[in-house]
Amino acid sequence: MPKQKTKKAVAKRMRLTKNGKVIRGNQMTRHLQASRSAKRRRKLRRKSVIAPGIAANLAMLLDH
Repeated sequence: MPKQKTKKAVAKRMRLTKNGKVIRGNQMTRHLQASRSAKRRRKLRRKSVIAPGIAANLAMLLDH
């Protein structure tokens, strides 16, 4: 059976941490920021951890 390839679309958007969690950038950060509060903009700068159920499927796509 051939090797499974890394899904490049997933690799561009997400990455694995040392502990195996999958992290991603937030949506709604490209433009129209003036309408959002400073608190919301600050929180959107941080990375988000993906829920464990979905992360297991994504980790499989990233890990090759």
